[in-house]
Amino acid sequence: MITAGNDMETTLDETNTSTFEDLYISVRKKERRIVSDGELMFLPDVDASHVHYNEWLIRKRSSMRLTAYLQKKKRTLKILEIGCGNGWLASRISAIPHTTVIGLDINEPEINQAKRVFKKDNLDFLTGTFTPELFAAEKFDIILFAASIQYFTSLNDVVQQALCCLTEHGEIHIVDSHFYEPSEVKNAAARCIDYYTNLGFPEMAGHYFHHSTADLLPFNCTMLINPGSLMNRISKKEPFYWIMIKN
Repeated sequence: MITAGNDMETTLDETNTSTFEDLYISVRKKERRIVSDGELMFLPDVDASHVHYNEWLIRKRSSMRLTAYLQKKKRTLKILEIGCGNGWLASRISAIPHTTVIGLDINEPEINQAKRVFKKDNLDFLTGTFTPELFAAEKFDIILFAASIQYFTSLNDVVQQALCCLTEHGEIHIVDSHFYEPSEVKNAAARCIDYYTNLGFPEMAGHYFHHSTADLLPFNCTMLINPGSLMNRISKKEPFYWIMIKN
């Protein structure tokens, strides 16, 4: 099994983490995003009648693109997925030859489900809050944020921390998350408040952050998928950015 230091089962702030975890699980249940073990085994494939079928089509495409990209490297890869949830994507990536994958999330119920469903020698799941200190003894070739970067207050801070955990030629990949033009952030935040209020969990809006494309400027950043490109504006097929950041 993969090791990542001695403190992986602890978080920096147990009270705040527990509060967010309980709220997050409640929201996911209300949104009908909690899946059974049987359903988890087949993600991102879901039945056409699934309430989130169209969303899973998007995530299937992005996961296939990411997997193909990583396979082309044709070398041993050590990968960390931060905010891995129930682990479906980490499991998919671990099927790439010569990879070792760690999935990290503060969401203990879904991490426990991931451990139960996905049992591979090159795959491990850990409960905890991401900090560089948790991985002081190792470096990663790839650090992945998939549909998770919006739960970090400061994009700058979490990217700087992730850069500390990369190998010399390592890469951070951010997929399946929105980024906004600076002028759009205020309206996006207002829509978020409305959404969670109507859902019955207004406090969740305080845990969802709207990062702008300007936040990426300090970094060595490449947009591998840009929803604002002419092709995507026409097809309306890819709503999310795929961003790669290097040291």
